Amino acid sequence: MFRYCLAILFFTVNLHALKIEITKGDVRPDPIAVVDFHNPDGVENLGEDIAKVLINDLEASGLFVAIGKSAFLQTPESLVNGGPNMNNWRPLKARFLVYGEVKRLSSDKITVSFRLFDVLTGQQMQGLSFNGDKKNWRRMTHIIADSIYGRATGETGVFDSKIVFIEDMNNDRKNPKKRMMIMDWDGFNPQPLTDGQNLVLTSRISPDAKKVAYLAYIKDQPRVYIMDLKSKSTKELGHFPGMTFAPRFSPDSTKVVLSYEKNGASAVYVMDLASGKLDQLTEHRSIDTCPCYSPDGNQIVFISDRDNGKDPQLFVMDTNGGNVKRISFGKGRAKYFQPTWSPRGDLIAFTKQVEGTFYIGVIAPDGTGERLIAQGYLVESPTWSPNGRYIMYSREVSLRDKAQIDMIDLTGRNRRRIATQKGATDGSWSPLLTSIVAND
Repeated sequence: MFRYCLAILFFTVNLHALKIEITKGDVRPDPIAVVDFHNPDGVENLGEDIAKVLINDLEASGLFVAIGKSAFLQTPESLVNGGPNMNNWRPLKARFLVYGEVKRLSSDKITVSFRLFDVLTGQQMQGLSFNGDKKNWRRMTHIIADSIYGRATGETGVFDSKIVFIEDMNNDRKNPKKRMMIMDWDGFNPQPLTDGQNLVLTSRISPDAKKVAYLAYIKDQPRVYIMDLKSKSTKELGHFPGMTFAPRFSPDSTKVVLSYEKNGASAVYVMDLASGKLDQLTEHRSIDTCPCYSPDGNQIVFISDRDNGKDPQLFVMDTNGGNVKRISFGKGRAKYFQPTWSPRGDLIAFTKQVEGTFYIGVIAPDGTGERLIAQGYLVESPTWSPNGRYIMYSREVSLRDKAQIDMIDLTGRNRRRIATQKGATDGSWSPLLTSIVAND
Protein backbone atom coordinates (compact mmCIF):
# COMPACT_ATOMS: atom_id res chain seq x y z
CA MET A 1 0.00 0.00 0.00
CA PHE A 2 1.21 3.48 -0.91
CA ARG A 3 3.11 5.17 1.88
CA TYR A 4 3.41 8.90 2.26
CA CYS A 5 4.42 11.53 4.77
CA LEU A 6 1.98 14.25 5.75
CA ALA A 7 3.19 17.50 7.26
CA ILE A 8 1.09 20.55 8.10
CA LEU A 9 2.84 23.53 6.57
CA PHE A 10 0.45 26.25 7.65
CA PHE A 11 -1.98 26.73 10.51
CA THR A 12 -5.57 26.32 9.36
CA VAL A 13 -7.76 29.36 9.97
CA ASN A 14 -10.76 28.47 12.12
CA LEU A 15 -13.47 29.09 9.51
CA HIS A 16 -16.73 27.20 9.44
CA ALA A 17 -16.88 24.67 6.59
CA LEU A 18 -19.79 24.96 4.21
CA LYS A 19 -22.41 22.38 5.19
CA ILE A 20 -23.89 21.21 1.93
CA GLU A 21 -26.99 19.02 1.71
CA ILE A 22 -27.10 17.18 -1.61
CA THR A 23 -29.78 14.59 -0.95
CA LYS A 24 -32.46 16.66 -2.65
CA GLY A 25 -33.12 19.89 -4.46
CA ASP A 26 -30.96 21.78 -6.92
CA VAL A 27 -27.35 22.21 -5.82
CA ARG A 28 -25.42 25.11 -7.31
CA PRO A 29 -21.72 24.29 -7.54
CA ASP A 30 -19.25 26.78 -6.08
CA PRO A 31 -16.77 28.36 -8.53
CA ILE A 32 -13.23 27.32 -7.68
CA ALA A 33 -9.96 28.53 -9.20
CA VAL A 34 -7.40 25.72 -9.40
CA VAL A 35 -4.06 27.08 -10.58
CA ASP A 36 -1.42 24.89 -12.22
CA PHE A 37 1.02 23.94 -9.48
CA HIS A 38 4.34 25.74 -9.54
CA ASN A 39 6.97 23.32 -10.82
CA PRO A 40 10.38 24.96 -10.39
CA ASP A 41 12.32 21.69 -10.74
CA GLY A 42 10.58 20.73 -13.98
CA VAL A 43 9.28 17.41 -12.66
CA GLU A 44 7.85 16.17 -15.95
CA ASN A 45 4.50 17.94 -16.50
CA LEU A 46 3.23 17.39 -12.98
CA GLY A 47 2.33 21.01 -12.21
CA GLU A 48 -0.32 21.04 -14.91
CA ASP A 49 -1.31 17.38 -14.49
CA ILE A 50 -1.97 17.74 -10.75
CA ALA A 51 -4.29 20.68 -11.45
CA LYS A 52 -6.18 18.65 -14.08
CA VAL A 53 -6.76 15.74 -11.71
CA LEU A 54 -7.85 18.09 -8.93
CA ILE A 55 -10.38 19.74 -11.24
CA ASN A 56 -11.72 16.39 -12.42
CA ASP A 57 -12.13 15.16 -8.83
CA LEU A 58 -13.80 18.29 -7.53
CA GLU A 59 -16.12 18.78 -10.50
CA ALA A 60 -17.17 15.12 -10.32
CA SER A 61 -18.64 15.82 -6.89
CA GLY A 62 -21.15 18.23 -8.41
CA LEU A 63 -20.29 20.77 -5.72
CA PHE A 64 -17.56 22.71 -7.55
CA VAL A 65 -17.12 24.20 -11.01
CA ALA A 66 -13.65 25.17 -12.18
CA ILE A 67 -12.93 28.62 -13.56
CA GLY A 68 -10.97 28.61 -16.82
CA LYS A 69 -7.32 29.38 -16.21
CA SER A 70 -7.16 31.82 -19.14
CA ALA A 71 -8.87 34.32 -16.82
CA PHE A 72 -6.23 34.06 -14.08
CA LEU A 73 -4.24 37.24 -13.39
CA GLN A 74 -1.61 35.69 -11.10
CA THR A 75 0.97 33.11 -12.13
CA PRO A 76 1.75 29.93 -10.16
CA GLU A 77 5.16 31.36 -9.25
CA SER A 78 3.77 34.66 -7.96
CA LEU A 79 1.19 32.85 -5.83
CA VAL A 80 3.77 30.56 -4.21
CA ASN A 81 6.33 33.31 -3.63
CA GLY A 82 4.08 36.24 -2.75
CA GLY A 83 0.67 34.86 -1.86
CA PRO A 84 -2.67 35.66 -3.46
CA ASN A 85 -4.00 39.15 -4.15
CA MET A 86 -7.73 38.69 -3.69
CA ASN A 87 -8.45 41.71 -5.93
CA ASN A 88 -7.32 39.44 -8.77
CA TRP A 89 -9.72 36.62 -7.83
CA ARG A 90 -12.92 38.26 -6.57
CA PRO A 91 -13.82 39.71 -10.01
CA LEU A 92 -13.77 36.10 -11.34
CA LYS A 93 -16.56 35.23 -8.87
CA ALA A 94 -14.32 32.55 -7.39
CA ARG A 95 -15.52 31.14 -4.08
CA PHE A 96 -12.32 29.18 -3.46
CA LEU A 97 -8.72 29.39 -4.65
CA VAL A 98 -6.26 26.47 -4.77
CA TYR A 99 -2.61 26.73 -5.68
CA GLY A 100 0.53 24.81 -4.79
CA GLU A 101 3.95 23.57 -5.70
CA VAL A 102 5.62 20.32 -6.70
CA LYS A 103 9.35 19.90 -6.02
CA ARG A 104 11.84 17.10 -6.51
CA LEU A 105 13.27 15.43 -3.39
CA SER A 106 15.31 12.81 -5.25
CA SER A 107 15.25 10.99 -8.57
CA ASP A 108 12.07 9.13 -7.64
CA LYS A 109 10.54 11.16 -4.80
CA ILE A 110 8.64 14.44 -4.75
CA THR A 111 6.92 16.79 -2.33
CA VAL A 112 3.59 18.36 -3.20
CA SER A 113 2.18 21.25 -1.16
CA PHE A 114 -1.02 23.23 -1.58
CA ARG A 115 -3.06 26.03 -0.05
CA LEU A 116 -6.83 26.50 -0.04
CA PHE A 117 -8.21 30.04 0.33
CA ASP A 118 -11.67 31.42 0.91
CA VAL A 119 -11.77 34.20 -1.67
CA LEU A 120 -14.67 36.04 -0.04
CA THR A 121 -12.88 36.46 3.30
CA GLY A 122 -9.35 36.40 1.89
CA GLN A 123 -8.31 33.90 4.57
CA GLN A 124 -6.49 30.62 4.23
CA MET A 125 -8.62 27.58 5.00
CA GLN A 126 -5.98 24.88 4.70
CA GLY A 127 -2.35 24.23 3.85
CA LEU A 128 -0.73 20.80 3.64
CA SER A 129 2.32 19.08 2.20
CA PHE A 130 2.82 15.48 1.07
CA ASN A 131 6.02 13.57 0.40
CA GLY A 132 6.03 10.37 -1.63
CA ASP A 133 7.16 8.43 -4.68
CA LYS A 134 6.81 10.33 -7.93
CA LYS A 135 4.93 7.40 -9.47
CA ASN A 136 2.19 7.92 -6.87
CA TRP A 137 1.52 11.55 -7.76
CA ARG A 138 -2.07 10.76 -8.79
CA ARG A 139 -2.89 9.30 -5.40
CA MET A 140 -1.29 12.25 -3.65
CA THR A 141 -3.51 14.50 -5.78
CA HIS A 142 -6.63 12.50 -4.85
CA ILE A 143 -5.72 12.96 -1.18
CA ILE A 144 -5.41 16.72 -1.76
CA ALA A 145 -8.84 16.71 -3.45
CA ASP A 146 -10.29 14.91 -0.43
CA SER A 147 -8.76 17.53 1.85
CA ILE A 148 -10.27 20.38 -0.17
CA TYR A 149 -13.66 18.64 -0.38
CA GLY A 150 -13.65 17.96 3.34
CA ARG A 151 -12.64 21.47 4.35
CA ALA A 152 -15.20 23.09 2.05
CA THR A 153 -18.15 20.80 2.83
CA GLY A 154 -17.50 19.47 6.33
CA GLU A 155 -17.70 15.86 5.09
CA THR A 156 -15.11 13.25 4.24
CA GLY A 157 -14.09 12.92 0.60
CA VAL A 158 -14.29 10.02 -1.81
CA PHE A 159 -11.34 10.36 -4.17
CA ASP A 160 -8.58 8.35 -2.45
CA SER A 161 -10.41 5.12 -3.11
CA LYS A 162 -10.49 2.10 -5.41
CA ILE A 163 -13.15 0.35 -7.48
CA VAL A 164 -13.13 -3.42 -7.94
CA PHE A 165 -15.22 -4.40 -10.95
CA ILE A 166 -15.84 -7.08 -13.58
CA GLU A 167 -14.46 -6.38 -17.03
CA ASP A 168 -16.30 -7.76 -20.05
CA MET A 169 -13.39 -8.84 -22.22
CA ASN A 170 -15.31 -9.83 -25.36
CA ASN A 171 -18.89 -8.49 -25.04
CA ASP A 172 -20.19 -11.92 -26.12
CA ARG A 173 -23.41 -12.88 -24.34
CA LYS A 174 -23.32 -16.50 -25.52
CA ASN A 175 -19.72 -17.13 -24.53
CA PRO A 176 -18.77 -14.34 -22.13
CA LYS A 177 -15.19 -13.87 -21.02
CA LYS A 178 -14.84 -11.78 -17.89
CA ARG A 179 -12.10 -10.96 -15.41
CA MET A 180 -11.95 -9.05 -12.15
CA MET A 181 -10.15 -5.70 -12.18
CA ILE A 182 -9.22 -2.95 -9.75
CA MET A 183 -8.80 0.74 -10.60
CA ASP A 184 -8.71 4.20 -9.07
CA TRP A 185 -12.12 5.75 -8.44
CA ASP A 186 -11.84 7.77 -11.67
CA GLY A 187 -10.99 4.81 -13.92
CA PHE A 188 -7.22 5.29 -14.02
CA ASN A 189 -4.58 2.67 -13.22
CA PRO A 190 -6.68 -0.43 -14.06
CA GLN A 191 -5.04 -3.68 -12.96
CA PRO A 192 -6.27 -7.27 -13.51
CA LEU A 193 -6.97 -9.42 -10.45
CA THR A 194 -7.94 -12.59 -12.35
CA ASP A 195 -6.70 -13.88 -15.71
CA GLY A 196 -10.04 -14.31 -17.48
CA GLN A 197 -9.74 -18.08 -17.82
CA ASN A 198 -12.81 -18.61 -15.65
CA LEU A 199 -16.04 -16.63 -15.64
CA VAL A 200 -16.11 -14.31 -12.60
CA LEU A 201 -19.03 -12.26 -11.29
CA THR A 202 -20.08 -9.84 -8.55
CA SER A 203 -16.94 -8.58 -6.86
CA ARG A 204 -17.28 -7.29 -3.27
CA ILE A 205 -14.44 -5.42 -1.57
CA SER A 206 -14.10 -5.73 2.20
CA PRO A 207 -14.55 -2.75 4.58
CA ASP A 208 -10.87 -2.95 5.51
CA ALA A 209 -9.92 -2.79 1.79
CA LYS A 210 -7.71 -5.86 2.19
CA LYS A 211 -9.87 -8.56 0.61
CA VAL A 212 -12.38 -9.06 -2.16
CA ALA A 213 -15.04 -11.76 -2.42
CA TYR A 214 -16.19 -12.94 -5.82
CA LEU A 215 -18.08 -15.69 -7.59
CA ALA A 216 -16.24 -17.85 -10.15
CA TYR A 217 -17.60 -20.60 -12.35
CA ILE A 218 -15.24 -23.58 -12.40
CA LYS A 219 -16.46 -26.29 -14.80
CA ASP A 220 -19.85 -24.55 -14.87
CA GLN A 221 -20.16 -24.76 -11.07
CA PRO A 222 -20.32 -21.57 -8.96
CA ARG A 223 -17.66 -21.28 -6.29
CA VAL A 224 -16.96 -18.45 -3.88
CA TYR A 225 -13.44 -17.13 -3.39
CA ILE A 226 -11.75 -14.59 -1.15
CA MET A 227 -8.70 -12.83 -2.60
CA ASP A 228 -6.06 -11.06 -0.54
CA LEU A 229 -5.52 -7.83 -2.46
CA LYS A 230 -1.90 -7.44 -1.37
CA SER A 231 -0.62 -10.93 -2.17
CA LYS A 232 -3.31 -11.80 -4.79
CA SER A 233 -3.62 -15.21 -3.11
CA THR A 234 -7.09 -16.78 -3.11
CA LYS A 235 -9.02 -19.00 -0.74
CA GLU A 236 -12.09 -21.00 -1.74
CA LEU A 237 -14.99 -20.61 0.66
CA GLY A 238 -16.97 -23.42 -0.89
CA HIS A 239 -19.43 -24.58 -3.50
CA PHE A 240 -22.90 -23.16 -2.98
CA PRO A 241 -25.62 -24.43 -5.37
CA GLY A 242 -27.82 -21.83 -6.97
CA MET A 243 -25.73 -18.88 -5.81
CA THR A 244 -25.82 -15.96 -8.24
CA PHE A 245 -24.23 -13.19 -6.13
CA ALA A 246 -20.98 -13.11 -4.20
CA PRO A 247 -21.29 -12.73 -0.42
CA ARG A 248 -20.87 -9.40 1.35
CA PHE A 249 -18.51 -8.74 4.23
CA SER A 250 -19.45 -7.81 7.77
CA PRO A 251 -18.33 -4.32 8.88
CA ASP A 252 -15.30 -5.78 10.68
CA SER A 253 -14.40 -7.94 7.63
CA THR A 254 -14.34 -11.14 9.72
CA LYS A 255 -17.56 -12.66 8.35
CA VAL A 256 -19.54 -12.84 5.14
CA VAL A 257 -23.28 -13.03 4.66
CA LEU A 258 -24.55 -15.04 1.70
CA SER A 259 -27.45 -17.02 0.30
CA TYR A 260 -27.68 -20.27 -1.60
CA GLU A 261 -30.34 -22.61 -2.88
CA LYS A 262 -31.63 -25.80 -1.32
CA ASN A 263 -34.74 -27.78 -2.37
CA GLY A 264 -35.81 -25.04 -4.77
CA ALA A 265 -35.56 -22.14 -2.32
CA SER A 266 -32.68 -20.04 -1.03
CA ALA A 267 -31.86 -18.95 2.50
CA VAL A 268 -29.50 -16.46 4.12
CA TYR A 269 -26.40 -17.70 5.94
CA VAL A 270 -23.48 -16.09 7.73
CA MET A 271 -19.97 -17.57 7.61
CA ASP A 272 -17.09 -16.88 9.98
CA LEU A 273 -14.02 -16.52 7.76
CA ALA A 274 -11.53 -17.76 10.36
CA SER A 275 -13.34 -20.99 11.28
CA GLY A 276 -15.48 -21.55 8.20
CA LYS A 277 -18.50 -22.07 10.47
CA LEU A 278 -21.78 -21.52 8.60
CA ASP A 279 -24.94 -20.42 10.45
CA GLN A 280 -28.37 -20.33 8.83
CA LEU A 281 -30.42 -17.18 9.43
CA THR A 282 -33.61 -17.75 7.39
CA GLU A 283 -35.65 -20.83 6.48
CA HIS A 284 -35.82 -22.46 3.03
CA ARG A 285 -39.51 -21.67 2.64
CA SER A 286 -39.13 -18.81 0.17
CA ILE A 287 -36.44 -17.18 -1.94
CA ASP A 288 -34.26 -15.13 0.43
CA THR A 289 -31.21 -13.67 -1.28
CA CYS A 290 -28.87 -10.65 -1.75
CA PRO A 291 -28.11 -10.04 1.96
CA CYS A 292 -26.06 -7.04 3.08
CA TYR A 293 -24.96 -5.87 6.55
CA SER A 294 -25.76 -2.47 8.00
CA PRO A 295 -22.60 -0.44 8.76
CA ASP A 296 -23.05 -0.91 12.51
CA GLY A 297 -23.34 -4.69 12.07
CA ASN A 298 -26.68 -4.90 13.86
CA GLN A 299 -28.98 -5.58 10.90
CA ILE A 300 -29.10 -7.25 7.50
CA VAL A 301 -31.14 -6.15 4.50
CA PHE A 302 -32.13 -8.86 2.04
CA ILE A 303 -34.53 -9.71 -0.79
CA SER A 304 -37.43 -12.12 -0.33
CA ASP A 305 -40.64 -13.20 -2.05
CA ARG A 306 -42.06 -14.51 1.23
CA ASP A 307 -45.09 -12.20 1.26
CA ASN A 308 -46.65 -13.07 -2.09
CA GLY A 309 -44.38 -15.66 -3.66
CA LYS A 310 -43.99 -13.59 -6.84
CA ASP A 311 -42.33 -10.21 -6.59
CA PRO A 312 -39.12 -9.89 -4.53
CA GLN A 313 -39.23 -7.13 -1.92
CA LEU A 314 -36.83 -5.53 0.58
CA PHE A 315 -36.71 -6.87 4.13
CA VAL A 316 -34.50 -6.08 7.13
CA MET A 317 -33.75 -8.33 10.08
CA ASP A 318 -31.44 -8.55 13.06
CA THR A 319 -28.15 -10.34 12.47
CA ASN A 320 -29.43 -13.42 14.33
CA GLY A 321 -32.32 -13.74 11.85
CA GLY A 322 -34.97 -12.29 14.15
CA ASN A 323 -37.28 -9.29 13.92
CA VAL A 324 -37.88 -9.59 10.16
CA LYS A 325 -39.66 -6.57 8.68
CA ARG A 326 -40.68 -5.73 5.12
CA ILE A 327 -39.70 -2.18 4.12
CA SER A 328 -40.64 -1.91 0.39
CA PHE A 329 -44.18 -1.62 -0.91
CA GLY A 330 -43.76 -0.57 -4.53
CA LYS A 331 -46.85 0.06 -6.61
CA GLY A 332 -47.78 -2.39 -9.37
CA ARG A 333 -45.47 -5.31 -10.15
CA ALA A 334 -42.39 -3.72 -8.66
CA LYS A 335 -39.44 -6.04 -8.07
CA TYR A 336 -36.48 -5.14 -5.89
CA PHE A 337 -32.93 -6.52 -6.16
CA GLN A 338 -29.34 -5.99 -4.98
CA PRO A 339 -29.80 -3.90 -1.81
CA THR A 340 -26.71 -2.34 -0.30
CA TRP A 341 -26.50 -0.29 2.89
CA SER A 342 -24.98 3.18 2.89
CA PRO A 343 -21.77 3.60 4.95
CA ARG A 344 -23.63 6.34 6.85
CA GLY A 345 -26.42 3.92 7.76
CA ASP A 346 -29.16 6.34 6.72
CA LEU A 347 -30.16 4.81 3.38
CA ILE A 348 -30.30 1.52 1.48
CA ALA A 349 -29.68 1.59 -2.28
CA PHE A 350 -31.35 -0.97 -4.53
CA THR A 351 -32.14 -2.00 -8.10
CA LYS A 352 -35.84 -1.91 -8.97
CA GLN A 353 -37.68 -3.28 -11.97
CA VAL A 354 -41.15 -2.13 -12.97
CA GLU A 355 -42.28 -3.96 -16.09
CA GLY A 356 -39.50 -3.34 -18.64
CA THR A 357 -37.71 -0.45 -16.94
CA PHE A 358 -34.92 -0.66 -14.39
CA TYR A 359 -34.18 1.92 -11.71
CA ILE A 360 -31.58 2.70 -9.07
CA GLY A 361 -33.23 3.95 -5.91
CA VAL A 362 -32.71 4.62 -2.23
CA ILE A 363 -34.92 4.05 0.79
CA ALA A 364 -34.58 4.60 4.54
CA PRO A 365 -34.07 1.43 6.65
CA ASP A 366 -37.55 1.91 8.13
CA GLY A 367 -39.13 1.89 4.67
CA THR A 368 -39.80 5.62 4.36
CA GLY A 369 -38.67 8.09 1.73
CA GLU A 370 -38.17 5.83 -1.28
CA ARG A 371 -36.67 7.80 -4.18
CA LEU A 372 -35.60 6.70 -7.67
CA ILE A 373 -32.46 8.51 -8.85
CA ALA A 374 -31.53 6.71 -12.11
CA GLN A 375 -33.34 4.67 -14.73
CA GLY A 376 -32.63 3.00 -18.06
CA TYR A 377 -32.78 -0.03 -20.27
CA LEU A 378 -30.67 -1.85 -17.68
CA VAL A 379 -29.24 -0.20 -14.58
CA GLU A 380 -28.12 -2.40 -11.68
CA SER A 381 -25.51 -3.21 -9.03
CA PRO A 382 -25.40 -0.03 -6.92
CA THR A 383 -22.35 0.57 -4.75
CA TRP A 384 -21.84 3.44 -2.29
CA SER A 385 -19.07 6.00 -2.10
CA PRO A 386 -17.09 6.04 1.18
CA ASN A 387 -19.01 9.08 2.43
CA GLY A 388 -22.47 7.80 1.45
CA ARG A 389 -23.18 10.73 -0.90
CA TYR A 390 -22.66 9.07 -4.28
CA ILE A 391 -23.56 5.78 -5.93
CA MET A 392 -21.88 3.96 -8.78
CA TYR A 393 -23.90 1.46 -10.81
CA SER A 394 -23.75 -0.54 -14.03
CA ARG A 395 -25.61 1.00 -16.97
CA GLU A 396 -26.45 -0.62 -20.28
CA VAL A 397 -28.11 1.55 -22.94
CA SER A 398 -29.30 -1.27 -25.25
CA LEU A 399 -28.80 -4.94 -25.95
CA ARG A 400 -26.10 -4.09 -28.51
CA ASP A 401 -24.05 -1.83 -26.25
CA LYS A 402 -21.56 -2.88 -23.61
CA ALA A 403 -22.29 -2.06 -20.00
CA GLN A 404 -20.41 0.77 -18.33
CA ILE A 405 -20.13 2.18 -14.82
CA ASP A 406 -21.83 5.47 -14.01
CA MET A 407 -21.67 7.62 -10.87
CA ILE A 408 -24.57 9.70 -9.60
CA ASP A 409 -25.22 11.82 -6.52
CA LEU A 410 -28.27 11.51 -4.31
CA THR A 411 -30.10 14.32 -6.11
CA GLY A 412 -30.12 12.20 -9.26
CA ARG A 413 -29.01 15.22 -11.30
CA ASN A 414 -25.23 14.87 -11.34
CA ARG A 415 -24.44 11.75 -13.41
CA ARG A 416 -20.96 10.97 -14.67
CA ARG A 417 -19.44 8.12 -16.69
CA ILE A 418 -16.42 6.35 -15.17
CA ALA A 419 -14.23 5.61 -18.16
CA THR A 420 -13.04 2.02 -18.61
CA GLN A 421 -11.23 0.39 -21.52
CA LYS A 422 -13.86 -2.31 -22.04
CA GLY A 423 -17.29 -3.19 -20.74
CA ALA A 424 -17.56 -2.92 -16.95
CA THR A 425 -20.13 -4.15 -14.42
CA ASP A 426 -20.56 -5.01 -10.74
CA GLY A 427 -18.44 -2.21 -9.31
CA SER A 428 -17.59 -2.30 -5.62
CA TRP A 429 -16.36 0.97 -4.10
CA SER A 430 -13.68 0.72 -1.43
CA PRO A 431 -13.57 2.79 1.76
CA LEU A 432 -11.34 5.83 1.82
CA LEU A 433 -7.81 4.42 1.73
CA THR A 434 -6.38 7.33 3.70
CA SER A 435 -8.55 6.39 6.67
CA ILE A 436 -7.48 2.74 6.38
CA VAL A 437 -3.79 3.71 6.52
CA ALA A 438 -4.42 6.05 9.45
CA ASN A 439 -6.17 3.31 11.40
CA ASP A 440 -3.56 0.59 10.77
